[in-house]
This record gives sequence, C-alpha cells and structure tokens, in this order.
Amino acid sequence: MSPTEMAYRKTAIGGASGFGLLVALYDTLAGDLRRAADAERDRDLGKRTLEVNHAFLVVAYLEDWVNNGSGGELADRLIAFYRTLRAKMMEAQLKRSPEIFEQQMAEVLKIRGIWQRLELGDSSPAAKTPAWAQAPNYPSTSPTRLEHTASSWSA
Repeated sequence: MSPTEMAYRKTAIGGASGFGLLVALYDTLAGDLRRAADAERDRDLGKRTLEVNHAFLVVAYLEDWVNNGSGGELADRLIAFYRTLRAKMMEAQLKRSPEIFEQQMAEVLKIRGIWQRLELGDSSPAAKTPAWAQAPNYPSTSPTRLEHTASSWSA
C-alpha cells in the first residue's frame, strides 16, 4: 500500500461510522486477496504468504467483531462465511490458484457492498436482508451442529 493510500485510509477511518469501519475492513480484505492472486500469478510465494497472512488477520478481526455483538442468525451466517473464506484461502494456497483468491475477493466485495448501502441509509429490502443471509450457502455454526473432538497427541 502506498503512503498516499495509507494517509487516505487513516483519514477515512478517523471519521467513520461502524458501517464505515466495516467497509474499510472489507476493502482491506479484498485488496489482500487481489494482491495474493497477483503474487500467485507471479509465482512470488513470499508476497502471496504476506498478503494471505494479513487477510487471515482481517478475517479474525471481522469474526471477533461478530462474536462480540448481539449474536443471532445473521451473526451465525457471517461466522460461517468467515470460516468458509478461511478454508477457501487455504485451498487457494494449496492448489496455487489465483482464481480461487479472486472468487473469494468477489464474495467479499458483495458483502462489502451491502455494508456500504446500509451505511448510506439504503432502506430497501435488498440492503436490509441480503440474499446470502436469507438462503444459507455456508454450513451452520449453531452449537448443536458443531462437533468438537478432543485430540490426544502431543509435541
């Protein structure tokens, strides 16, 4: 990220609402995924790793934000989205696939657009209840559907 972009982001975040901060995080995540795809195409594993690691960090922040919220079905779906996103980022690395990074970037940008419409006061039904929140495309995260298994290995 250039110094000009950094200065712009700091200024934008300084006066941002909660939705504005979400939009900024999604912008950062989409940029990380785009740069990871570009690095994969260039066969620059060091740069790709740097970008993917940062993307994982941003996803962790987003997931933490949801975990500290009021919960509910939307929160469950967002957490499921973040889990799927992490799995797809790992798959993209294993398969050395810039296309998978780009597909995930497109998904991130869809959700970013929803947060931006909400920030701008769009009260249309599409802005309030996005399709991905109505029809689950991701596995449920409800406690009754998650299985935790104990491991007995040690290092």
